[in-house]
Amino acid sequence: MGHNYYGELPRPNDLLYIFPVEIFGTIACNVSLAVLESSMIGEPVDPLATPLEILPEWYFFLEFQILCTIPNKLLGVLLMVSVFTGLLIVPFWKMLINSKVHFVVQ
Repeated sequence: MGHNYYGELPRPNDLLYIFPVEIFGTIACNVSLAVLESSMIGEPVDPLATPLEILPEWYFFLEFQILCTIPNKLLGVLLMVSVFTGLLIVPFWKMLINSKVHFVVQ
C-alpha cells in the first residue's frame, strides 16, 4: 500500500486489501456515470433510414452514381457488374494485345 521498497514483492495482505477497493471503486464510478450522465445527445434516430447528406466512400462513389442516375434497378446492377469486370480486365488487356506474335513468312 505504498510502503513497499522498490523491487520488493507485495505481501499477500497488501493484495488482499487494495485490489477489492480498486475494483469496487472503478465499478462504482462507471455505474454512477452511466446513471447520472445518461442524457441523450441529439434527437433519436431511425436505424433503418439512411441520412441523405451522407455520401459513400470514394471507392463506392462510381457505383453510387450509377445507381442514382439509372432508373432501372436491373440495368443499374448490370452496369455495376460490367464496371467491375471491366476493371478486372484492364491489367490483362495490354498483355493480350502485346502477346500476339507476328510471324514473318519468308
